[in-house]
Amino acid sequence: MMNSVKRRILEPQQEEWLASVREQMQRLLAALGRFQASEEDQGTVRDQLRQLDELFLLVVVGEFNSGKSAFINALAGAAVLEEGVVPTTSKIQILQYGEGGAPTVLDDGRMVVTAPIEFLRDSHIVDTPGTNAIERRHEAITQEFIPRADLILFVTSADRPFTESERTFLQRIRDWGKKIVFVINKIDILETEADVARVEQFVRENARVLLGVDPELFSVSARTAFRAKQDNNEERYRASRFDALERYITGTLDAQEQVRLKLLSPIGVGRHLTEKHLTALGGQSEVLAKDLETIREIEGHLALYSEDLERDFQYRLADVDNILHQMEARGHAFIEDLVRLPRLFDLMNKEKTKADFEKRVVADAPAEIERRVDDIIDWLVSSDLQQWQFLKDQIARRRSDRSREAIGEVASGFDYDRSRLVESVGRAAQRTLESFDKQAEASRMADSVQEAVAGTALMEVGAVGLGTVVTLVATTTAADVTGLLAAGVLATVGLLVIPNKRRTAKKELHEKIAALREQLMTALRSQFSSEGRRRISRLQEGIAPYTRFVRAEERHVAAKREEFTAIETAMARLRAVIESPR
Repeated sequence: MMNSVKRRILEPQQEEWLASVREQMQRLLAALGRFQASEEDQGTVRDQLRQLDELFLLVVVGEFNSGKSAFINALAGAAVLEEGVVPTTSKIQILQYGEGGAPTVLDDGRMVVTAPIEFLRDSHIVDTPGTNAIERRHEAITQEFIPRADLILFVTSADRPFTESERTFLQRIRDWGKKIVFVINKIDILETEADVARVEQFVRENARVLLGVDPELFSVSARTAFRAKQDNNEERYRASRFDALERYITGTLDAQEQVRLKLLSPIGVGRHLTEKHLTALGGQSEVLAKDLETIREIEGHLALYSEDLERDFQYRLADVDNILHQMEARGHAFIEDLVRLPRLFDLMNKEKTKADFEKRVVADAPAEIERRVDDIIDWLVSSDLQQWQFLKDQIARRRSDRSREAIGEVASGFDYDRSRLVESVGRAAQRTLESFDKQAEASRMADSVQEAVAGTALMEVGAVGLGTVVTLVATTTAADVTGLLAAGVLATVGLLVIPNKRRTAKKELHEKIAALREQLMTALRSQFSSEGRRRISRLQEGIAPYTRFVRAEERHVAAKREEFTAIETAMARLRAVIESPR
C-alpha cells in the first residue's frame, strides 16, 4: 500500500479501487511478458506498481528560465533550489521532507533535496531539466520520469507562453493520461490585466487543442510570491496571485484527491501502453492481411496453373495422337495399294514390302512425335520458369511493403521475423531462377519420357531419343503387318481371298497402332502429369514457410489484440469509476 496511504485509513471503496488497479497492472505486465514486449514497456509497468507504494509525486516541467525552480522555492517559502538565467537543472531534482542541508546526488541522474515543509510529508516535488534543454540527455531524463508522475505542473513563462518546445513536449506526454495543471509564471512583467487575460486565453486555447480538455490554469508571479513570503508581506503575496495555486496544491489536493490521482496515474500509463500495442497490432494485422491476400493470390494462381497444365497438356497430346491416326490412315492406303493381284510378286519380296511400309506408312511419324513431345517439354519447362518468376515478383512486392510504418517500433520483433522470412523465401525463388537450366531440365524430362515409353513397350534401349523408341516400336509393327500380308496372301491366292486379307491386314494394323498409341499416350500422360504435380509441389514448398508464418502469426496477433482490448476496456471502466464525482 502507498506510504502516503499508510498514514490514513482508506475508505472501503478506495481499498477496492487500489486492489483493482494492482490487478489490472499485473495483468498487463503478464501480457507484455507473455507477448515478449520490450523490456522498457515491462519496466514502466513495474515502476507503476512500485509507485503505488510511494508518496504522491508532483512533477514540474517547462522550459528552462520559465521559473520552475522559482515556483518551487515560492511554494516551499525557502530557497531550496538554485535559480539562474542559464539552465541550472541538469538533473532530476526531487524535493522531499527533511531537515535540509546539502543535496544528495544519485547515480541515475537524480538529486535529492530536503526541506522541512509540511506538504512534503505526503508528497514529493520533482523539478526537471527544461523541455528545451541543450543536452538531449536531459530531455530524455524528463520524458522517462513523466510516467511516474501523479500530477504534472506545466510552467510556462508569460513573456513566451506555449513555445514550440513546450508544445512538442506536451504532444509527447499527453498520451500517458496524466493530469496536467498549467501555471503561467512571471505575470509581473505584463503591464495590464488585459495582457494577462490575453496570455491566459492563448494558453487555454492551445492546451484545449493539444489535450482535448479545458485545462486548470493559474497565473502567478513566483518570484514576487517568494519575496512576499520572505518579507511576510501579505499584500505583495496577494498581488503575486500565488495563493490560489497554493490553495489548490495544499487544499484541493487533499488526502482523498491525492489517493484518487495516485490510482489514476497507473491507469493512464496502462491505457497508454495498451493503446500503443493495440495500434502496433492493428498495423501487424494490416500487414498480415496483405500477406494473406498475396498467399491467396499465389495459391489461386497455382490452382489455375494446375488446371491450365492439365487442359493444355491434353490439347498438346491430341497433336501426338493425331500423328498416329495419320500413320494408320497411310497404313490403310498402303494395304489397299499393295494387296492386289498385280502386286502379288511384290508381296513375295518381304524385305522390300517392309521397307516400303516404313517409308510410306511410318515415314516421319517418329520424328514428328519426338518434335511434338519436345515442344510439350519446352512448354512445361517455360511454364515452370514463369511460375517461379511470378512467385519471386509477389514476394518482392511484399518485401518492399513499408510494414514498419504500419506497425511501429513496438513490433520490431514481428517486423524482424517477417522480414527475415520474406527475404529467405525471396532468395530461394531467386536462386531457383538463377540456377534454372532450361536445356538441362528439358533433357532430363526427355530422358524420363523416353524411359517411360520404352518401359510400357517392354523394350530395353540405351541412350537413344524418343523418336528412336517410337521408330523401333513402329518398325516392329511394320514387320508384323507385312509378314502377315506376305504369308497370308501367298498361302491362298484368289479373287475372293484378297479383299478378305486386306480387311484382316487393316484390322491387324489398327490393333498394332492402337497398342502403340495406348503405350505411348499412357506413358506420356503419366509422365507429364507426374512432372506437373512435381513442379506445383516445388512451388508450394517454396512458399510454405511464408504461408505457415503468416497464418500462425495471424492467430497470435488476434489473441494478443483480444487480450489487450480486454485489459484496455477494464482500465477504462475502472478510470470512469474512480473519476466519478464523490
